Amino acid sequence: MFKIVGVLGAGQMGSGIAHVFAQHGYQVFIYDISEAQLAKALMTIEQNLERQARKGVVFTTGIKGIMTRITVTRNLSDFSGCDLVVEAATENEALKFELFRKLDEIVNEDAILASNTSSISITRIGAVTKRPDKVIGMHFMNPVPVMQLVEVIRGLATGEKTFQAIAALVAGLGKEMAVSRDFPGFIVNRVLIPMINEAAFALYEGVASAEDIDKGMKLGTNQPMGPLQLADFIGLDTVLAICNVLHNGFKDPKYRPCPLLVQMVDAGYLGKKSGRGFYSY
Repeated sequence: MFKIVGVLGAGQMGSGIAHVFAQHGYQVFIYDISEAQLAKALMTIEQNLERQARKGVVFTTGIKGIMTRITVTRNLSDFSGCDLVVEAATENEALKFELFRKLDEIVNEDAILASNTSSISITRIGAVTKRPDKVIGMHFMNPVPVMQLVEVIRGLATGEKTFQAIAALVAGLGKEMAVSRDFPGFIVNRVLIPMINEAAFALYEGVASAEDIDKGMKLGTNQPMGPLQLADFIGLDTVLAICNVLHNGFKDPKYRPCPLLVQMVDAGYLGKKSGRGFYSY
């Protein structure tokens, strides 16, 4: 069904999503407003393909072919021929609404519009378009080429045909699907983000050092990475944004963001991408 895929946003998630689609034979357009970000995305994809080649996941001789299937653009109208668009922009509801309104006008009326949002309502996103039955959540996990899960979220208006097409697509990408109803945070972040937030509270209240909190969770619960280190890799601004979606969506004080997390984001300590978060990089 799908031949040409648009990926909106050339950040860490967008480049990973484009990588996986191109690796599986799809023609891919990546859109971003930043020329530098687009160049960085292409470089990252090629480096990650070379890493996969060293591990025997892809053939070195196939890398060039994969890269030729990727086209970068700063013109959203280049998505007009796409069968599927996956939006991977910043976790900001107003921005996503604006982008989906634009996409709805640009792409073919039969095309499916998916969002990689990790917490924002698919129902609300779909409602700003004239095709809510063709709007769905496809929440890939980071790093996309490595992680096997795609969380698929059905909005209230998402059609069965749309859902079945995306379910088949996920399987064709060699990934596993977990289906969620459209509640704040869906499955993964509804469970994960409160854990990270509670780890921040433990640090804020002086229960233990960041190192010992992470060590306790890694060695005590067999997690590959402690919650505070994971927060740094996700981006503290993204963690805070999801905390706010959960808090505002459920109106339950158990989801209130830790004051330390808020303060760190205000200070620009966003984790690995800024060089400083709960740890220094």
